Amino acid sequence: MRERDGAGTAEQAPPEYAAGPGGLAPAEGAPRWARPAWVRLIVMLVLFVLVEGIVSAINSALDGNAVAGLLLGLVCAGLVLWGYAKAVGLLEHRQVAELARDGAARSVWRGTLAGLGLFAVTIGVIAMFGGYGIAGWGSFGAFVACLGLMCAVAAVEEVLLRGVLFRIVEEMTGTWGALAVSALVFGVLHLVNAKATVWGALAIAMEAGLMLGAAYAATRTLWLPIGLHLGWNFAEGGIFGVTVSGNGDGPAGLLKGTLSGPVALTGGGFGPEASVVAILVCGVPTVLLLRRARRDGRIRPRRRRATAGR
Repeated sequence: MRERDGAGTAEQAPPEYAAGPGGLAPAEGAPRWARPAWVRLIVMLVLFVLVEGIVSAINSALDGNAVAGLLLGLVCAGLVLWGYAKAVGLLEHRQVAELARDGAARSVWRGTLAGLGLFAVTIGVIAMFGGYGIAGWGSFGAFVACLGLMCAVAAVEEVLLRGVLFRIVEEMTGTWGALAVSALVFGVLHLVNAKATVWGALAIAMEAGLMLGAAYAATRTLWLPIGLHLGWNFAEGGIFGVTVSGNGDGPAGLLKGTLSGPVALTGGGFGPEASVVAILVCGVPTVLLLRRARRDGRIRPRRRRATAGR
């Protein structure tokens, strides 16, 4: 299961496929019942879907309380990452390289800045064509509460979609299959939001689903995708005050933003993520990240089944 370059060295293998303690590949050190990829996929998806439901319920109960929202969001994010590491250790008996501490803070910080920048460009283009306006100030309390909420959301969704779904599907289908599946599921999950539309779900799959999957493929850690996800969502709801992925019930943030004009420009009730502008803006880093992943030998082919007698 190691990725080899032209020199055949094991050190350049993507970390989650590198041999674990004792020289075993991830699934080989796991309990026998957990070795099939589909079994681990189902178990971890069920666990983390339940976790996401709990986080959503806690957020609804807080109702925008600034201090409690920030603290609880950070705690939830930390517990989700800790729980993922424990689940991987139990089911796969390996070190969780996708949550390696070395360079973690720097990757999250850079990803957050990039996410903030990408959304700022998106809303700026929409404003240039008359689609975004400011109706007034929101509140600093809502700004702080939104930060806590988005920390929890970014951690939960990236663990669920990239740490679990992308990584394990990639074992079966290769990188391109995992990228397509995780992006599609990411879009479908947003159909449960209050103002969701089929076009909005498709748009978020194309822009965010592909970009976040590409970030994971390029770095083989969850830190950059978490940062990108956090920065984008926080800018959208916490700073510019517009609907986030069809969910308009969250805190307004620093500004009270308004959207008007063609749905293709503004995203309509789903928010700017359903705009053509967001798809085009996010397409740039997606291509760059996939080129980086290919250059570094981190695009994995579809695994071939062993033939009889081998």
